[in-house]
Amino acid sequence: MLANQMFPAALGVFLVVLVQDLGFSPLAWGFIFFAPRVFDAITDPIMGFISDNTRSRWGRRRQYVFVGGLILGISYIVMWQLYRENSLSYNFTYFMLCSLFFYLGLTIFSVPYVAMGYEMSDDFHERTNIMAVAQFIGQWAWVIAPWFWVILYSPEWFPDGPDAGVRQLSVWVGIPCAILAIIPAIFIKSPSTVDRDDFQPINIGAIGGSLGTIWKSTLQAFAIPQFRKLAFATFLIFNSFNIIATFTFFIIVHYLFDGQADKAGIWPALHGCVGAIITTFLVIPLVAAVSKIIGKKKTFIISQGISVIGYVLFWFLFVPGKPYLFLVVFPY
Repeated sequence: MLANQMFPAALGVFLVVLVQDLGFSPLAWGFIFFAPRVFDAITDPIMGFISDNTRSRWGRRRQYVFVGGLILGISYIVMWQLYRENSLSYNFTYFMLCSLFFYLGLTIFSVPYVAMGYEMSDDFHERTNIMAVAQFIGQWAWVIAPWFWVILYSPEWFPDGPDAGVRQLSVWVGIPCAILAIIPAIFIKSPSTVDRDDFQPINIGAIGGSLGTIWKSTLQAFAIPQFRKLAFATFLIFNSFNIIATFTFFIIVHYLFDGQADKAGIWPALHGCVGAIITTFLVIPLVAAVSKIIGKKKTFIISQGISVIGYVLFWFLFVPGKPYLFLVVFPY
């Protein structure tokens, strides 16, 4: 889980360098965010079908976790070998193609990996505990990753600039995280599926049929009012969080410190780190405990109501010259 969270957490930090230091336009930056996720939305259900129906003496998940983890580590390093001397069009094309390969590795790894977690228990509350512990560990990625901003923009670390920093730092992220990612494939034993006769064949026709089934099932699911509400809430929650997380660096550097990244110091890192620490040590354990007492629905409504207060406070507590004020928001 640490690797599963560290790759996107580090990626979000590193992407700032594309605009801040390599001259990518906002339109190009937006396309880099958008295109791989569309690609990911297509490959995820395909990978789910392949993993669910794999007949193998290693089970149906482990081999994909292993291969996907290796692809993630290699592609992450290759993706960030960008040079200021290259043209913008070359760097854009190079990064886009490499990022598609990276997201393919993420799909191959994460889809069967997450399924492994849900298959560890048939008990409703035990699954909650399993995922809470996994999220607790994964949250450490969001504690660590914001400090990459400090390292990248420190002349003492990288006197040649942040673009040289991402080339080197990607190695220190890619190799350890690839090793962490393949641990479940090595140590979590899975029963053989060689003799399973209830699996579908893995071929183009079956995959196409599965996508049709997924689409049909999606329409049936959205016909349920409760599911529509849950899906809509999830869409809004993730979008609100990701929008703020994506632009955190630019808001702090350009609004609070007049565009001077070196003057921003540790404040961009503190914004991400403090929030992640509170989530790790307070929010996740508290929400998991409260949900067992009053139920998941009431816990969801209360927790999201509190978070709305925090999001509103951000409007008032991003004050130039007083960056410490935004720390008040994080308990919400």
